[in-house]
Amino acid sequence: MAGLKNIKLKIQSVGKTRKVTRAMEAVSAVKMRKAQERALNARPYAAAALSILERISHGTDIKAHSLMQARPGKTAVVIVTSDKGLAGALNSAAIKQAERAISDRRLTPASAVLFCIGRRGADYFATRGFDVRERRENVSDAVSEADMRTVTDAILALREVGEVGDAVVIYTNFLSTFEQRPVVRQILPVTSNTIRDMVEGIAPVKGKFARVHIPMIGSSVAYTIEPSSREILDAVMPKILGVAIFHALLEAKASEHSARMVAMKNATDKARDVSKELTLKYNKARQAAITREVSEITSGIEAMR
Repeated sequence: MAGLKNIKLKIQSVGKTRKVTRAMEAVSAVKMRKAQERALNARPYAAAALSILERISHGTDIKAHSLMQARPGKTAVVIVTSDKGLAGALNSAAIKQAERAISDRRLTPASAVLFCIGRRGADYFATRGFDVRERRENVSDAVSEADMRTVTDAILALREVGEVGDAVVIYTNFLSTFEQRPVVRQILPVTSNTIRDMVEGIAPVKGKFARVHIPMIGSSVAYTIEPSSREILDAVMPKILGVAIFHALLEAKASEHSARMVAMKNATDKARDVSKELTLKYNKARQAAITREVSEITSGIEAMR
């Protein structure tokens, strides 16, 4: 009977776990849709930033701007991960991509400055001796571009004093509910391709939002700008850098919730299978116990005769 009790307790424990994972799956599904909608709703803003950049470029030598020129110095690496686990291989894939990017650029803890959005990436690289200059944890789904501007301002301040020369952002790009891919994008020096790649990468490959289309910029027209194109560039360029980091966060948020939803669905399915196996084991053990008891009763009756 002790064996039957243990099996029954295991069935109850697996059942409770299944309820938790099913609830987490439902919550992640809702958050994933909201995060995906946020990324798509912000797409016109990114497209407008690219439009301004391209149109101003016809009125001035945009390549002469300081943010579009290569400079010597350390490399600022912005790494976007999550604060929590239970999301499959999401964080490990992003961290491996960051390690690969650091290795390809031959960066060392002395030649890289890290800005970590999310606890997982910050803890990983801090324990390996890297200079984690800034870390932002517990970043909510309602974060705005203004909230991410602190990261942008910190990178620009380091570049102004000559400590940082270029910058890259590493995050997980949302392709579909079941596919997320870590990517590396260069954000300093700023180029038109930086924002263009961000804009084109927001719409997922599959699903409802894959049909959403926002036209890109057509032919550019030269404008007469007041007070001057240089002043406009000085105001616009930092914002374009902020847009790149902000969209990286939006993509990572959608990927995080999607990966967690899939992981919790797999856990729920596994819990159901384990529950079935334990129930079958319980029924077999119970049937064996009943058969044994009937056999003992029958043997007792025969002995009494």
